[in-house]
Amino acid sequence: MSVAPVDYQRQVFDYVRHPDQDADSEMGGVDAPARHPVVIVGAGPVGLALAIDLAQQRIPVVLLDNDHCLSTGSRAICFAKRTLEIFDRLGCGDRMVEKGVSWKLGRVFFKDEQVYEFDLQPEPGHERPAFINLQQYYVEGFLAERAAALPLIDIRWRSKVKGITQSGDHAVLTIETPDGDYRIAADHVAACDGSRSMLRQLVGQEAQGRTFKDRFLIADVKMKLDRPAERWFWFDPAFHPNQSVLLHMQPDNVWRIDFQLGWDADPEEEKKPENIIPRVQALLANSAMKDTPFELEWASVYTFSCLRMARFRHGRVLFAGDSAHGVSPFGARGANSGVQDAENLAWKLAAVLRGHASDSLLDSYADEREAAADENILNSTRATDFITPKSEVSRLFRDAVLQLAKKHPFARTLVNSGRLSVPATLHASPLNTADALGDVFEGRMVPGAVATDAPLASGDGGGDGYSDGAGEPGWLLRAVGTGSFAALVFGDGAAADRSARAVAEGAAAADVQVDVVRLPLDDAHVLAAQRYDAQAGTVYLLRPDQHVCARWRQPDARAIRAAFDRVLARA
Repeated sequence: MSVAPVDYQRQVFDYVRHPDQDADSEMGGVDAPARHPVVIVGAGPVGLALAIDLAQQRIPVVLLDNDHCLSTGSRAICFAKRTLEIFDRLGCGDRMVEKGVSWKLGRVFFKDEQVYEFDLQPEPGHERPAFINLQQYYVEGFLAERAAALPLIDIRWRSKVKGITQSGDHAVLTIETPDGDYRIAADHVAACDGSRSMLRQLVGQEAQGRTFKDRFLIADVKMKLDRPAERWFWFDPAFHPNQSVLLHMQPDNVWRIDFQLGWDADPEEEKKPENIIPRVQALLANSAMKDTPFELEWASVYTFSCLRMARFRHGRVLFAGDSAHGVSPFGARGANSGVQDAENLAWKLAAVLRGHASDSLLDSYADEREAAADENILNSTRATDFITPKSEVSRLFRDAVLQLAKKHPFARTLVNSGRLSVPATLHASPLNTADALGDVFEGRMVPGAVATDAPLASGDGGGDGYSDGAGEPGWLLRAVGTGSFAALVFGDGAAADRSARAVAEGAAAADVQVDVVRLPLDDAHVLAAQRYDAQAGTVYLLRPDQHVCARWRQPDARAIRAAFDRVLARA
């Protein structure tokens, strides 16, 4: 018997009265509300990802949402390789990739001529694609189902935060529900409640930056279109002159089209079907598919900003995702950076709550993710300025660059239709350990970088390594566990054995659990060795969020312990 697929856009979650409401009432609402380690506000992709990550690290979570349903319309659709690797750790990456449309190629057009194409994952040996396109309601639905399966997550729908007070070691939230108001206390509060964050208002903060004076129409169009799964971007096409258009394939024969409209466009008028349909017909006629039948599924008109809060931590409240920062949609940097915020915050909250790290580790969350937000805002601002020039001189420059890009590779580096999301390298993080004197490395795997994936042979490390259980080659990032530190030890001779002992002794001295992954320097691991510039005895220490925090050619136990003390903000 087949089971009908879930319609995530129409799914409704029940409000359930919680015993915490009665506890607060019985106490007279005065001084003893129920207290929890972590309360997360907002059950979108960021809040759900953070809740799952914490629960997998055995931290109980209360997750509040003021609504009782998931998002409607496609909204965020492009999820990057790094985000998929995070979803793998959270237990739902396979579902995302199986449902999503995988892609890595993009094409740039000027008027009606292709200027060039680009490949976002030109090298082999990665488990996950460069990107998938997947409607946000599927992402939220898969995450919500995963969260509901974890007993340490208490999801409370139709629970709106309307007040907050903070004292030295906790915060108290006032929550509005259909049964009236009640209060709960939390050691820490994660604000994942979106660009109109109520918590940001309640703590008296603003997100500041730049709003762009342009409008774009998003149209989700259902049709069977004979095009590959690629990103197509047009500058000034004949079917939409003097503006830009972006086209993406989504699951279920849904195509996402972004039409630039200009600042003077009337949003309500542009959302009407009678105004959208001719635009779609013109695009299809341009591609010699003018007779393709289609229907409109969802539409929205947006104006975007690039902005962020000055600080992402305010006492016991930590801001993540759109509540902390916002970017234009070009480059897919919004949801991807928000999920990476959650990954950065989860392991730090867990370490602090267990007493393994000092409270200042949470300050490093703010430091690191503010720097990542600045990088995203810089790239997003540059893309928007290129796509929507605000003067005739800017337009002449852009058009000249596009003309040159047809034949000259140097000009393609100047074209900016949205530099697509990549994980931030945290070069300046105070948690990094500098390379030891005399240790020389090449490549991208510097302290602060996100570990890159590589194929592994099955049964690596004789019990310390990774096997998929079916005798098939596994993947490096699958080997490093969930919520714990990992040490990649390269080689299988005496030098590697000494390094592995140093890791074990240093971790024991620091009272830290670490997964040791042994990687022989053989033909089965050649890509891993190349990507990590490995020699016999080389060690890379990875944080629980898979950022490199230290590396050595041949460490001793004291160096390992010092690196742990540093990454846990003990020093």
